[in-house]
Amino acid sequence: MKFARRIIATGAAVAACTAALLAAASPQNSTSDNPVTVADGRPGYVVEDFNYPGADKIKAEKGITLKRGDGHVTLADCSSGTGLMEVWSRKNEKICFRTTGASGYLTLEIPSVFAVRGASDHAADVTLTAPDNTPQEVKVAKGDWTPVGESTDPQSRDHVLVEIRTSK
Repeated sequence: MKFARRIIATGAAVAACTAALLAAASPQNSTSDNPVTVADGRPGYVVEDFNYPGADKIKAEKGITLKRGDGHVTLADCSSGTGLMEVWSRKNEKICFRTTGASGYLTLEIPSVFAVRGASDHAADVTLTAPDNTPQEVKVAKGDWTPVGESTDPQSRDHVLVEIRTSK
């Protein structure tokens, strides 16, 4: 009989702990006036979702979509320095990216890309898609100009740049 009570008590404790964890892990509205708190009234933890900060504003201003990344490939002002990665597009002209760290990645959407110039200190692998969703994967050497998209497509179709991966 003691064994049965122990099992029931253990099951009840597990259920209570599970309920507490689920309540703590439930999605919260970030604009709420009531912040999530954990033990001792301290604020809750921030969880990195790797979404690009300010992406909505950038899309409205520049017409490009920056989705997710690891923070080592970031949008940069082309006049802010030398050695930046340059992406040339018929719709957006020149768009620059700063590359840091040993490696990095960024998923994005830049339409009508026709050339990429590698950053001075990072090589890159870029992925583009054609209108029929055929992927085009291109290696871009450090500091070199590389034709991509419609520049290399036999049908001269517009391509969308969808991913940048960098390495030293």
